[in-house]
Amino acid sequence: MSTKALPPVVDAETWQRQLDDLRAREKAATRELDAIAAQRRHLPMVRMPDYTLDGEKGPVRLADVFDGKSQLIVYNHMWSPGAEWQCGGCTGFTSQFTRLEFLENYDARFVIVTQGSIDEALAYKRRTGNKMTWYSTANSPFGTDVGAPPGDGFAVNVFLRDGDTVYRTWHTNGRGTEQLSHTFALIDLLPYGRQEEWQDSPDGWPQSPAYSRWPSAEDIAERYGPDPA
Repeated sequence: MSTKALPPVVDAETWQRQLDDLRAREKAATRELDAIAAQRRHLPMVRMPDYTLDGEKGPVRLADVFDGKSQLIVYNHMWSPGAEWQCGGCTGFTSQFTRLEFLENYDARFVIVTQGSIDEALAYKRRTGNKMTWYSTANSPFGTDVGAPPGDGFAVNVFLRDGDTVYRTWHTNGRGTEQLSHTFALIDLLPYGRQEEWQDSPDGWPQSPAYSRWPSAEDIAERYGPDPA
């Protein structure tokens, strides 16, 4: 016998009727997300200074981080200088992105920028098996200027390049980054969901403190690292 609470068992007709009710809300949410994306495309933009970041091969201008593309997504990775293991949330989040070549069809690139030194960042990338391209803003005010100052969280920023001029078009942080993740989309389909205490779940559903089921940075390294390259 299972010790977990279970959803009620109903006949197929009742199940289909309740699924149809839910489907109406899901479709409405999809249309709302379409409208939000349309509003995002209508946003104005802000011209950026000519920043210089540190890359694997040395200093690189922000305009050159685009690698010839016109659009750039930047994940600003939380960083604690000198720490063996960095933020588990950031480490797990970025470990998802192993096949980004499809962005080339959209004239776009997706990279990681961290406040840690480039040597530390690249060593951590190898240790955790991360596949993305990393840059450091340790010697630049770039991170602070785009909402990810040293020791103060993470963010996603999007930029548009026109020649050598770069513009900032969008920013989010906190739970706003969830829309880029496939992990929560899959977990939220499960009957028990994320199993976190803050969620609205039926009585008896397994629940744990927030983040307690998330893989740690050590877990990510064990599963995916070291990078054989």
